Amino acid sequence: MNLRYMAVRLFLAGSALLAGPGVFAHGISAEARQRMIDGGNLEYLRLGAEHMITGYDHLLFLFGVMFFLTRLSDIIKFVSAFTIGHTITLIFATYWQITANYYLVDAFIAVTVAYKGFENLDGFKKFLNTMSPNLLLMVLLFGLVHGFGLSTRLQQLPIAEGGGMLMHIISFNIGVEIGQILALVPMWGVLHFWQKRAHFPVFSKVANLCLVVAGALLLVMQLHGYSHMVNSDAFPINKDDHGHVHADMRDHATPELPKNVPTHD
Repeated sequence: MNLRYMAVRLFLAGSALLAGPGVFAHGISAEARQRMIDGGNLEYLRLGAEHMITGYDHLLFLFGVMFFLTRLSDIIKFVSAFTIGHTITLIFATYWQITANYYLVDAFIAVTVAYKGFENLDGFKKFLNTMSPNLLLMVLLFGLVHGFGLSTRLQQLPIAEGGGMLMHIISFNIGVEIGQILALVPMWGVLHFWQKRAHFPVFSKVANLCLVVAGALLLVMQLHGYSHMVNSDAFPINKDDHGHVHADMRDHATPELPKNVPTHD
């Protein structure tokens, strides 16, 4: 099975997720909002850790960044560049209330996931006949985008004004760093295991192709959510009902036979 055929199969299989409620799962729940109202800085720290551990888009990008790194010093260097980037936008964008449509921000984050898989497959040289951009710089720049995505989520919460607001933001950011470390350790373990195996080149092609496909799927999902948001009159449903409405649309796509028409076994 060649890689192009595999990519098509993966994309078609993953597209079924569009009809499910998991499309919109990477957000701030009503329960989390209530916790922030009732709690303090520790709750913001906890939420930051939870958000990063469940942040599949952030973790997929970091998985791609670490893919070929074998030395701990290199991993620390690139992860630090990402951390600096997302810390800058998370803190300053939230404090100054600079925001954007979170679907569009997450759509760009999805592009970063596909970008890293494409680069790991040596796509720039094979398909564009050029060298890939400086990786450390790109990780820093993409970290800024990921941090802005985190900020759009944090701005959905009732953050206190003044000094309390800054401490809430810093607590959330510390939680993000803790969650990032907790998630990266097992990811590094998986990569370290495969890097020592003879089949690593095959694993590399399949894993990075999956990154490209996952990024494409996430992009479609976020643009799909954005279309529902800007066309709310055409789609008068809330997010919880989204999957049910898609199921109803599929059911009504096939017209029923009239009851007086006999059927054959």
